[in-house]
Amino acid sequence: MAENHRRTVRDLRRGNRAAVLRRLYFQGPMSRQALGPVTGLSSGSISNVVTELAAEGLVEEAGLVESDGGRPRTLLRVAPRAGYLIGIDIGETRVRAELFDLAMTELARCELPLSGGARDIETVVAHTARSVAAVLEESGVAVEALTGIGVGVPGIVERAPGGAVVHGQTVGWDAVPLEELLRGATGLPPATAFHISNGTVALGQAEMWYGGGRGTTDAAIVLFGSGVGACIVTDGQIHGIDHGTPAEFGHLTVQVRGRTCRCGSRGCLEAYTGAQAILRRWHEAGGPGPEEATEEHGINRLVAAARPADEGTEADPTALAILDDTAEYLAAGLSDLVNLFQPQRILIGGWAGLQLGPLLLDTIRERTRGYALHHPGRHTEITLSTLGPDAITQGAATLPLNHLLHHTTTARPPASAERLPR
Repeated sequence: MAENHRRTVRDLRRGNRAAVLRRLYFQGPMSRQALGPVTGLSSGSISNVVTELAAEGLVEEAGLVESDGGRPRTLLRVAPRAGYLIGIDIGETRVRAELFDLAMTELARCELPLSGGARDIETVVAHTARSVAAVLEESGVAVEALTGIGVGVPGIVERAPGGAVVHGQTVGWDAVPLEELLRGATGLPPATAFHISNGTVALGQAEMWYGGGRGTTDAAIVLFGSGVGACIVTDGQIHGIDHGTPAEFGHLTVQVRGRTCRCGSRGCLEAYTGAQAILRRWHEAGGPGPEEATEEHGINRLVAAARPADEGTEADPTALAILDDTAEYLAAGLSDLVNLFQPQRILIGGWAGLQLGPLLLDTIRERTRGYALHHPGRHTEITLSTLGPDAITQGAATLPLNHLLHHTTTARPPASAERLPR
């Protein structure tokens, strides 16, 4: 029997609301008259939608603009305090949470380290619950005012009837029912929406919305930290955004029968360019042991050895060689992205990428062009992420915001609602 794909009146109404909200969010403030041509809606539909959204507090006036010979026109925008978002970055060295309004203004933050690189799920869940409680208390935002909570995780996210399940092979997570655990630990109302996705995918959405990806339709955003990952954007669509699955860029094979990777395989790109792997290679070449400090501190020491602040101090040739090898392997991996997807732009982000990028970027560009096919290689720009080390947290917060702009009818869940459908 053929499926019935007719749109209901409710579907049309929701689609009209979403069209207006998206335009106001990304291109506003705008007048009612300007909204018509860009949304394709009639003036009557625009008037009805704006009246509804204003009555619910989602849209507000934002001043006046002169018109050609007529009365000034009222500008509209998405009301920043109509709802609130929490973005959580469950990294490999810390859990960071930030609370934002709908304009992505940060109102509170909490960061808790994972001591000694501890990644056991009990610790991670406890830290996450503490972080959520801390940002709500600091900001004074009521739980009922939350639009949703976005969580970026190190792993592949699977949608299951009981909530998101995470497969994080490199951190020892095997089918972890993370959403169920977080709901239990936070004690938030059942209507509170959790949106869990891979951290690299969250980073990619943040860069495409607010950062270095703006103005492009085809891009690759590379996360370079403890591990290595990539978010692929084609024709403006982020691969894996709906199901939290990144491009497993870090597990491309760059050396047959090469170094053992954290995933258990051999020769992966991450086994040569992940922060943990870089520090291990430095130790094997005579540098300090990787266990002496956090990975961030270790990478800082490596950078300092390769580029001493004191002009009278010579650069450590071993440190320089380690960084040169890292650039070589990363360039080989980036050339695969160029050849496979032909992006307009590649952005290198993540805490290690931002630390090492200023030293390695020119070398990476040159060697990527050398490995890539000539035509796509010439047309791909390689640059650094523009959003800084908090980009995954910000990207995680865009997950519930994206749901609001495309699907939901209100910025706040009803007090007595059941769990929202995905």
